[in-house]
Amino acid sequence: MNKIENGLQRVSALQLARIADELGVRIEWFLDDAPPAILSHRNLREPGAASPVIDTVIERIVRDVEFVLAEDKKAGLVTVDPFMRPTTNAEVEAMARHARSLLGLDDQEPVKEIAKVVAPQGLLVFALRLGADSADAASVMLERGGIALVNGDLQVGRRRLAVAHEFAHYLLADEYAVDWRVAESLDPESWEARLDRFARALLLPEPGVTGMWNRCVDSGDDVRTAAVRVASYYRVDMSTLARRLVELTVIDHSGAHLVRGARTTRADIVELNLVVADELAPPMLPREYELAVLRLYRQETISSARAIDLLLDTWEESSLPPLQPLPEDAIWTFVR
Repeated sequence: MNKIENGLQRVSALQLARIADELGVRIEWFLDDAPPAILSHRNLREPGAASPVIDTVIERIVRDVEFVLAEDKKAGLVTVDPFMRPTTNAEVEAMARHARSLLGLDDQEPVKEIAKVVAPQGLLVFALRLGADSADAASVMLERGGIALVNGDLQVGRRRLAVAHEFAHYLLADEYAVDWRVAESLDPESWEARLDRFARALLLPEPGVTGMWNRCVDSGDDVRTAAVRVASYYRVDMSTLARRLVELTVIDHSGAHLVRGARTTRADIVELNLVVADELAPPMLPREYELAVLRLYRQETISSARAIDLLLDTWEESSLPPLQPLPEDAIWTFVR
């Protein structure tokens, strides 16, 4: 490797293939430039800095998505016009209301299946296991649309919050973002704290949350029971709910402590008739992307091995659809 890097030894195709196999990347990674957003991100970092797991995984996803979009004429992503950057909490709340309207949501209902809801706006969400010590999420803007990668090792509430956070980056046209710990910013005036608040406001709209909380309390629920009902309905974790209720001045900090300590039990699910949904369970790929890969496979644009590779090894070859046998005269389309 030292001789190769110093130009003292040429690299054969076989050697390059072996290096690619050892690094777990495709050989064209050495021949084609990385997507512009990723190149820009690398240029901002110190030379030689270690690349976190999420950087490597999202680069693979971006390359694969761009390949599929280029080959599949039916596939295509839209790009929304960038939102104005909020500078105050009031502007953050207004941005969240605008985003919910864009997603076709009113000011009361929960965001169900958030990955499916944001996809028509051009953001494709992938959820893969990256390890407990990896970043929560990352997002990359494409020429059209964008990609969000969520750490599947998070609990479901944090996975949903991470998608909402990456949706904010997407709406603001942030070229590349890696978020190590969503909703853990210590400075309430920091940029990431504003995006965290947007994520909470998107998932927990003020009119709906305050109205439901007050109805629960008026009907006799204690703080714990009210928290279990509201968190289940809006599909958020207790920490996210507690922070949202405080910023909406629905409860004080002592009440927030009680909410954070609440845990939904099996008895709660039965007695309160709660809906339990395990969204973004890893491995999860966007349905639009899977359909595009299957179209390329059915058209025999790609092989079964390439299809499995594009599906990030989350499928078995036996799961691919059977191909129609070609007629005998089809050979003349390949032989001139």
